Amino acid sequence: MAHIVVITHEHDRLLERKLFRRAESSYMIHAILEDLRRRGHSWTIAQGFSTKIAGDAAVLHVDSTTVDPAYIEYARGFPLCLNVGVTDISKSRVSTARVAPHDGWEGPVIVKGMLNCGGLPESRLNHRASRAGRPLPFPGARLMKEYQVFDRAAEVPADLFHDPDLLVERFLPEIEPDGFALRYWLFCGDYDFCGRFVSRDRIVKGAGVFRSEPCPVPDDLRQRRKELGFDYGKFDFAVHDGKTYLMDANKTPGRVPQDAGEVASIPRMADALERMMRHALV
Repeated sequence: MAHIVVITHEHDRLLERKLFRRAESSYMIHAILEDLRRRGHSWTIAQGFSTKIAGDAAVLHVDSTTVDPAYIEYARGFPLCLNVGVTDISKSRVSTARVAPHDGWEGPVIVKGMLNCGGLPESRLNHRASRAGRPLPFPGARLMKEYQVFDRAAEVPADLFHDPDLLVERFLPEIEPDGFALRYWLFCGDYDFCGRFVSRDRIVKGAGVFRSEPCPVPDDLRQRRKELGFDYGKFDFAVHDGKTYLMDANKTPGRVPQDAGEVASIPRMADALERMMRHALV
């Protein structure tokens, strides 16, 4: 049986304990690891890169847009480390739906922050570092709580286009009779699940999702995954006029709402990680 090390940021918390309740996690990787634990494997958290906990395999689970090279150096010491090649998931690197002034796109657009999840992970890590009296890991990181949507790119103020912390993107939700849909692709090794989340809000987010249904994975998205170096994660994308547009790539996905319908199988994701470990540890 293998021992798996989950490498997190020194100020991150994979597990949260509230009052007298048992420790819980909002991250999908926790459910996968617990499935593996029930099979006889073990796992532990390396909070920061200085702990240097040893193991048979690792998951690089630093919940921030960019990863400090020191974490990468530590991760490369394992026979297998998921996502060791994913060091930057900023929108400027990931998005294939970016809009530039006068590039010909006349449809609706959405203005997002360059940082993953609107900069919330960086804001959270900065807050915890400050409370601990430590230097801020992401000084100057900008938190963007709300997205702005414009009916046409021509309506976007010029200063938003030129702001280095922002990105203007094609806004491409699929319109359904009962709401709006966004496609997503969850994967771990050779297992994947692709679906459409449906929400009543045109900006489709987890809290508003009431239905999930399977859909095929575009071949060009599989190629994009290889280019970005992902072993495990979640992509949000749209298909418009036969073309695939990747919007977001998340290397530390949260749990998918299980009551929304057909979603990714945690046991099958655990199977895939187990296969990767067997191959790496031969």
